[in-house]
Amino acid sequence: MRIKRTTPRSGITRRTRLIAVSSGLVAAAAIAIPNATAAETPDTFSAAELKSVSSSVLKADIPGTAWAVDSKTNRVTVTVDSTVSQAEIAKIKKQAGADADALTIKRTAGKFSKFIQGGDAIYASSWRCSLGFNVQDSSGNQYFLTAGHCTDGAGTWYSNSGRTTVIGSTAGSSFPGNDYGIVRYSGSVSRPGTANGVDITRAATPSVGTTVIRDGSTTGTHSGRVTALNATVNYGGGDVVSGLIQTTVCAEPGDSGGSLYGSNGTAYGLTSGGSGNCSSGGTTFFQPVTEALSAYGVSVY
Repeated sequence: MRIKRTTPRSGITRRTRLIAVSSGLVAAAAIAIPNATAAETPDTFSAAELKSVSSSVLKADIPGTAWAVDSKTNRVTVTVDSTVSQAEIAKIKKQAGADADALTIKRTAGKFSKFIQGGDAIYASSWRCSLGFNVQDSSGNQYFLTAGHCTDGAGTWYSNSGRTTVIGSTAGSSFPGNDYGIVRYSGSVSRPGTANGVDITRAATPSVGTTVIRDGSTTGTHSGRVTALNATVNYGGGDVVSGLIQTTVCAEPGDSGGSLYGSNGTAYGLTSGGSGNCSSGGTTFFQPVTEALSAYGVSVY
């Protein structure tokens, strides 16, 4: 699902212009597609070779693909959604050239899309997203983080669907490339430092295998585990986001920007995108929250 906005953004400044996006990704069981050139004996690929293979997937520029290095298999795992054809998979392998054996292709149901529609619902002029985490700067000014594709083109934010209760205005946005945005509070709405009642006390990057919890305004709370770090997703139309956390947690439209965290109160990420729904299961990608905190000079509380 793509939402194209043509309204110019107002002059919100930082050291550099930051435009963030959020997407929801849901996937059914992944089905491995064997490589035609796969060797029977395992190969060892260097970090440089794996980096080169990852770059070749980006150069192939196939919408509906996501990829990350799997340190356990020493391969680049490429997840392709239902829109990717066999010819496009062949293009990816061709782009990898002699290192095509370093690719593992997996099919997932549905279509990768950004979930425009933490936790609580937040409303822009014509779309709904989810609040990620409440944060503050060193002077005590309070903000909240959400997905960049949510803040892209958004000025004023509201806490109700009737758009009568103002909660703040977009103060920064980063997308594509990244997928995060920040909104400065101006209304009198309550701003607890929690996610679904869990007190958020710190922020960190999870490890592969970590059990995580996601909150969103469409599907509520769901859990899963981290399957990859530093993943890249091609949503199509030039919307490529890198450095993402890949998980087995489901999400749906409207969950964009919502919080990813641990039961111990550690903030991990902001919902970016994916394919599927929470009935059939899902694969969802998240913008690491530590990057957004550093970019804006804020912290969770």
